[in-house]
Order: sequence, then structure tokens, then C-alpha cells
Amino acid sequence: MRGAPPAFAPVEDRSVAFRWDLDKTYLRTEFESLRKMVRIPFEGGADKVHLPGVPQLIRALRRRAEAQDNRPYVFFLSASPRQIGSAVRDKLALDEIEYDGITFKDQLGHLVRGRWSSLREQVGYKLDELLSARLGGPAASCEYLFGDDWESDPLIYSLYADVLSGGIDLETLKRILVAVDVRKASVLRILDRAEVLFGTAPDAVEQIYINLERRTPPSRFRAYGPRVVPTFNTLQAAASLYQSRRLELDDVIDVARAQLGVEGQGGHRLRNSIDDLTRRGHLRLEIRDRVVRRFAREELAPLAKGEAALRTRLRAALATFRRRKQKAPLGRADYETLLAQWENH
Repeated sequence: MRGAPPAFAPVEDRSVAFRWDLDKTYLRTEFESLRKMVRIPFEGGADKVHLPGVPQLIRALRRRAEAQDNRPYVFFLSASPRQIGSAVRDKLALDEIEYDGITFKDQLGHLVRGRWSSLREQVGYKLDELLSARLGGPAASCEYLFGDDWESDPLIYSLYADVLSGGIDLETLKRILVAVDVRKASVLRILDRAEVLFGTAPDAVEQIYINLERRTPPSRFRAYGPRVVPTFNTLQAAASLYQSRRLELDDVIDVARAQLGVEGQGGHRLRNSIDDLTRRGHLRLEIRDRVVRRFAREELAPLAKGEAALRTRLRAALATFRRRKQKAPLGRADYETLLAQWENH
């Protein structure tokens, strides 16, 4: 490694950090075409549209952490240019979101320097920022990460989590960074930070939530291990966080209400979302039962027809998931499989 090691912020006990991507995770940002991308810098805060239920979820996470005598932190990490920062901050204010930090990418700087590949390269940028934020503090004792399936968030977050836990050796980390075309200077900088942080927080990253904005089949995330939870909507993330005791059931209901009537999110879709999360092994059957019964009491969604038969099928699906989980390394991603998939892509 080169240069003096960076300073290391000591871990704060009884603190929890929620790290969010912005585009496609918090905001419904449209950048699928050049025409849509050009509009983004000219939007104001009132023009920005959030994904249903996300503001309710973030506010509830902070509120419940404080009620549990934990110090909550909310951070945003975006690959969008700094020039949209004012509009994003206005939008967060409109949504009554308290946050502790927000980082944008220096896209203009890359453009001026002719670093064309850096404009779209996200793994090196985001991983470097995550490690730098952890080193500079605050270093929470527990972290939850939120991203989407548009960029490389599952890989970035898994690498970050396994550097902290010591679940990936630095040589493998280097191989991955080179394989995904991270610039050499960024690779060296990331390795410097990773060496300092390696194994310093074995249990820091509790869960990684990936919003399936592109509707990527959840099965494609199996190589990332059970720590990564692919979700089709905010309600699924809320239900999982309720299972982790980061939310109360009332908070899940608030998120469900925010989704009602949005893009066809009727009551049956709310219930189906909970059943889908259970079927994929991310929600225990007793937690599922509490949620859907509360839906019925609140008249948000009736219980399914053939509820008993459905529970039997869900129990069988959970058993299959548990067997698969027992074969995987605890919480870690299968980087050899992921490298092979990347190289064959």
C-alpha cells in the first residue's frame, strides 16, 4: 500500500446508520434516455418524485432508533452530479427527512479532465466513498444499506460489508475491482482504506436492501447470500425491518397506506407483496401472519382465500430457503461465482 494510512474513527456503540442511494431508491429519477437525463439538472425540489412509502420509512427508522435509545444516522450517496444538490436538498426538506450527510459525484470534474469512463463507473466511486465515510466517522455499530438494481449496488454494498467483517481478502477485492474496470488510482486508494478497516466491524452491516426497479429476477441475487434482500417495493423492506425490530407494526401499516392506490397497489397487491417476501425466505411465517392479519383488521387487504393452504405452501418454501442458506457461507457473497458471472457477461 502507498502513503500513510488514513485515520480511523472508533466505532460508536448503540448507533445505527442507514445509507441510501438516491436515484431509483429514494427518487424516481428517469435517466433511461439522453432526453430524460438532460432534464434532471433543471428540475427543482418540487419536481422530484419519491418512491411510494420511502419518506415514511426513513422517518420511522429514525424515530424508532431514538425510541430504542440508539443514535440514528441517515446518509445519502448518489452518483448524480453535484449540480443537482440544491434541488435534492429541497426535496428532502419537503419530505421532512432529517439526514446527516449527502454525497454527490463530481461528474463535471471527470468531464473537464476527459475521464469519460469515470462518468459511468460506479463501483470504485461508491465503494471509495463508503470506506472513506466509515473511516472519517461516525462509525456506527450497525448499518443498513439501501440501493437498487440499476447500477452495481449489490456488489458495492457486499464488498463494503465484507471488508468490515473480514469476509473478503484484499487480493480477491483487488481482482474484483480490476475485473469491473475500476481505475488504477481508485483501486489503490480503496485498498489503502480497506486495509485499515479490514475485520474491524464483523457484524456491522445487518442487511442490504435492493429495490428491483428494473424487475430483475430475485434469483439472480442468490450469490450475494442472505444478507442481500431484493425488494419489489418499500413495503417489503418495511416488513423485513419490522422483523429485525427496527420498526413497529404501525410503521409497516403507514408504509402500506402510502403505497395504496399508487400504480395499482390495491389491497391484494399489498398482501401479495408480503407473501412473496415470505416465499423467498426473507420473512418468517409468524411475522407474515402478524402483518396480513393487521391488514385485514385495518381493512387494507382481506386474508387470502384458502389461507390455510397458502400458509402450508409458504412453510414449505421457507424450509427450502433454510436448506439453501445452510450451504452458503454465513452472510458472505460468493465472489468466485460473481467474478465468473461478470467475466462471462
